[in-house]
Amino acid sequence: MKKRIFVTATNTDIGKTYTTLLLLKEFASRDLKVGAIKLIETGVVNEAVDAELLLESLKELNSAFKDISVEDIVPITYSLGAAPFVASDRTPLDLQKLNAAVQTIEKLCDVLIIEGAGGLYVPIDDEYMMIDMIEYFKAEALLVTHCSLGCINDTLLSEKALSDRGLEFVTAFNCKESDTDFKVVSEPYFSQTRKRVLKTDSDIDTICDVLYNV
Repeated sequence: MKKRIFVTATNTDIGKTYTTLLLLKEFASRDLKVGAIKLIETGVVNEAVDAELLLESLKELNSAFKDISVEDIVPITYSLGAAPFVASDRTPLDLQKLNAAVQTIEKLCDVLIIEGAGGLYVPIDDEYMMIDMIEYFKAEALLVTHCSLGCINDTLLSEKALSDRGLEFVTAFNCKESDTDFKVVSEPYFSQTRKRVLKTDSDIDTICDVLYNV
């Protein structure tokens, strides 16, 4: 089995796809063959926007992806922009389909980035939450969190969920231009309670180092 990294987040619209793209570029710069898959994408009406971005990057970074389609990158899509449980009208998760898709992509790479949907406790069906996919696919987790007010609570809750499952993870802060008060209202807490505050933009090399060697 190749190295698998599962990109999750504290909520939706935090920056999972953005971070996945950064990971792909950084790992590729180290002469590693990169691959990515987004297990489920909701809100797909005309195109799977996130999957399209991933595929575009992969075709630039790994020539083995020249014949790969968007449907290979995102095996399950729903038109309603909601949790898969709701968007699928409670359809049981097709694990066989996900396994086949992962195997197809994994044959083409050394490092496989698996992108989740929403946060850890997004319901997929009656049996599975998104956090279950990290354990199911035996992946290391990268928790992407935000830098706006409330990130302390959101980050700690998600980290506890991962820790309670015994899952290995790295936390990275995806700070946006509007998050100008992070250094004053939230970062002091994180700086005093952990060895280092890793940020997606400035520390992607270190994030990759830690994830690849876990």
